[in-house]
Amino acid sequence: MFDLFPRLRRISAGLFVAGLCGVTVLAQEAGKPAVPRNGQEPAQVSHDAQRAYESSRDKLVQIRTLLRNTNTQSSVGSGFFVSQDGLIITNFHVASQLALEPDRYRGVYVPVDGKQADVELLAFDVLHDLALLRVKDVGPQRPVLAFRGKDVALQRGERLYSLGNPLDIGFAVTEGTYNGLVQRSFYPRIFFGGAINPGMSGGPVIDEAGLVIGINVSKRLDGELVSFLVPAEFAQALLARSATAPALTRKAHAEVTRQLTAHQDQVTQRFTSTPFKAQRHGGYSVPVPDDALARCWGRARDPDFKAFDLERTNCQLDSQLFAGETTTGFIRVRYEAYGAPKFSALRFARMYSDSMGNEPFAVRATSRMTAAECSERFIDRDGMAMRAVVCMNAYRKFHGLYNVSVLVTSLNRPTQGVQGRLDAHGFSFDNGLALVAYYLNGFKWEGTR
Repeated sequence: MFDLFPRLRRISAGLFVAGLCGVTVLAQEAGKPAVPRNGQEPAQVSHDAQRAYESSRDKLVQIRTLLRNTNTQSSVGSGFFVSQDGLIITNFHVASQLALEPDRYRGVYVPVDGKQADVELLAFDVLHDLALLRVKDVGPQRPVLAFRGKDVALQRGERLYSLGNPLDIGFAVTEGTYNGLVQRSFYPRIFFGGAINPGMSGGPVIDEAGLVIGINVSKRLDGELVSFLVPAEFAQALLARSATAPALTRKAHAEVTRQLTAHQDQVTQRFTSTPFKAQRHGGYSVPVPDDALARCWGRARDPDFKAFDLERTNCQLDSQLFAGETTTGFIRVRYEAYGAPKFSALRFARMYSDSMGNEPFAVRATSRMTAAECSERFIDRDGMAMRAVVCMNAYRKFHGLYNVSVLVTSLNRPTQGVQGRLDAHGFSFDNGLALVAYYLNGFKWEGTR
């Protein structure tokens, strides 16, 4: 089966930053004009963007994780001071190595003056991709960025400024606009109409008053100026509950697991309490997630198969989480519907069986997952015979969580059938089986009309 799912990139290392309307606005030292290229006049930059950068530059930092043995960079991201005693907000995916492999990695921050110093991890929020760091050196009081109050609502089209350090090339600012919250996102995400790029993860996004409204987190790879921010309220909540927490010095897999477990409970409850849409193909009714819950894409009559009808649907819940070692916490649903009235029953059965046999399962163990254990059953859905294969792989370091897959195919018609598959990543054993049962119960044979 093909993959139509939208692609997101976490932006912890990467490319130049393009401003609104194609204008590139890189950080410049105060009083130093842009250098013309090839004798041309320098491009006009936004005075508002310059003002936003100048007012915030001393509050910005770059976050680096370094291999302890070699002192070489493993990853880079951005962050900003939120307290005068040196607390820093960034993304969890920027600081995840400090949480999961503290014996191999250490963290440092680099302010605009370039003087590197150590940081320690206090707390993290996997669900909203946030982390709270603290500088180790006492030093002078740091200038801080303030958060915009919850009582001041953002307006669509409001101008915003994203700040960060892309690809370790220097601090930068890009202009964009507020476009509301992302539809169908499991947790609130701000749709930022501007360019944010690798290395800017964890950097602040401010309004024209210089107040933080969000934190850079990801971008779409298949679009222009389509970026996403974590709303500032979640950073404020992490700061409020963890400002005085002791530093995390041991591997934090147990805490990551606790947060992932809470997440998969919420996803399971929402998925199983939302009725499926019934899509018909011939006499079959196939369960498809509701539009309010998941994004779905359809495709009909693959050009490689001209002798029969083929329809495909692919859906995914936008609930995936970055867990340091993998992306997890989401559900994918897809199906294929076949109709070949001109085929003999034997020819159709061969083609139909080959299609099911081509479905991959993680049968080999890896350093992160156990090998799949599978069970096959022939089941009856209100008189419709079906074959179902359920497989589970256990996470080695996130104990009690599994990847669960169910592949099902109808067996009641000689030259017609449907095949469906549900993949749930990062779910408990019981919730995985509940998702499988809910999915299988959505298939029906309603006969020809």
